Amino acid sequence: MRRFGQKLRKWTAEVLDLPQDVVFDLPRMTMIGDRQLYIENHRGVLHFSPEKLRLALPTGELEVMGQELVIRGIWTEEVFIEGIIVQVQING
Repeated sequence: MRRFGQKLRKWTAEVLDLPQDVVFDLPRMTMIGDRQLYIENHRGVLHFSPEKLRLALPTGELEVMGQELVIRGIWTEEVFIEGIIVQVQING
């Protein structure tokens, strides 16, 4: 039944020309160089330090590692961070 639901979502996204991140509840990340990262569709901050940010996602966690990380903005489902970003990893 779960597989049918995924196929239905995919078909709906294609027919209605919807972005897959919206249909499948996926995070959307926009990175500018290695200095700024904008993350949409997260479920909360799990850990923050100047070297590491961990966010809860609908299907796991997002881990951002770097130096001098600063949260410039945080909203219900969006986070904007700046610093020297070294690594971005999704753990499902």
